[in-house]
Amino acid sequence: MRGYPYERLAGSVTFRVTAVELRGPGEIREPLDTRAFSTVEQVVALGLAERDDWETARLTLTAVIPGRASAPDGPWTDIRVAVVLTEGATNARTTVCLEPGAEGGREWAGHLDLWRDDHLDRATMTAHVIATVGGVRGRVIAASDRDWIVDLKSDVPLRERELEVAQVGFREGPEWLRAFGDMPWTVDTSGEVPTVHVNTDFEGMADLIEGHGTATESLVQDLLHAQMCTDVWTAVFHTAIGDLEVEEDGTPLFPQDWRGEVLREMLPDVVPGRPLEDALRVVHTGRTGSSGWTELQPLIHYAATRRADVPKVLTATIRGLDRLDRETDS
Repeated sequence: MRGYPYERLAGSVTFRVTAVELRGPGEIREPLDTRAFSTVEQVVALGLAERDDWETARLTLTAVIPGRASAPDGPWTDIRVAVVLTEGATNARTTVCLEPGAEGGREWAGHLDLWRDDHLDRATMTAHVIATVGGVRGRVIAASDRDWIVDLKSDVPLRERELEVAQVGFREGPEWLRAFGDMPWTVDTSGEVPTVHVNTDFEGMADLIEGHGTATESLVQDLLHAQMCTDVWTAVFHTAIGDLEVEEDGTPLFPQDWRGEVLREMLPDVVPGRPLEDALRVVHTGRTGSSGWTELQPLIHYAATRRADVPKVLTATIRGLDRLDRETDS
């Protein structure tokens, strides 16, 4: 856990998007339906916009900070609340300051304008409480626990993206796939969302994926899906940890896109019992250092198989096959 050379504000900072308004040519404004943003998921899905000519999205924001921030005996002065919108894919960064409300300085509100041309895919928003501490201005004394995601493409405000599956014959498909002609599938993590390419030239794969067949084939299909998901989780973890940005003091940073989501999901199993920031440092040190990376591989595999539900699916498959055998014998 990162240490700070000044006193920080204890308690949580809650942060919400309460409305979204799109603006197009000629300052034409259009409120976006409330189903386009989810307080539970903390996601704004701008792909739900019915118009395609919008240029900016205005997000109405509220933040509630701990009451002790305005206590007269507190070590902080000049309290400010700022919201920062960033996107790793474009290096875009927008910062706005909220205005205090009437509730003793606890509730703050304001707007943030997102310019469509400045962003590509997914941006994240974080609320920061900033103050003067010990005579030093601009100290961050608290921040929201969970970022909001602003997704320019999705039409569903979901935090976790669905994996893309593409069925293609490897022998006649894109040139890079031809080298894997004898494989049933391969995982591509180079895009905005990881994609599983299923080889339809592999005998029987198309039927298994589509789910048509006998009870035995259905059991095999579930097991196949679990193995495929294990490969995906393993591949995306290695991709996510493979090229982290690092601060000057050597602290690795969580990526802003799906790679950050993967790391936050898997790290508790890879480095159990440690805060996420510490776990990320342990894995990064193991990968870039002279030792430790080999020891982490069984834990990475364990985390991948858990998310793929391999133990559950394998147990169901064994029991299902045993049941079918008994029915055949009878």
